[in-house]
Amino acid sequence: MILVNTDYISGKELEMLGLVKGSTIQSKNIGRDISQSFKTLVGGELKAYTEMMNEARALATKRMVEEAERLGADAVVNIRYASSAVMQGAAEVIAYGTAVKFR
Repeated sequence: MILVNTDYISGKELEMLGLVKGSTIQSKNIGRDISQSFKTLVGGELKAYTEMMNEARALATKRMVEEAERLGADAVVNIRYASSAVMQGAAEVIAYGTAVKFR
């Protein structure tokens, strides 16, 4: 499966199959949440949250690809990511794009 954030794939003629998406809501355990809140006092990267968001993006991408595969897609073009806080310490990540088949 080819994944790109452009609306084309060089050298390929594309047939659009439709919108595909994948999402997840992730949170860290309370212990990690408390330790990360102390980190905000001194500044710096919140590594537990960085890890959480990386895991969430990977899972959302995997789910998007699975949806594209069910449509018989060869690729997903114009991929975008969005995230939003659902509650303190939890975030939703969505990956979406257009599933395409090569002609």
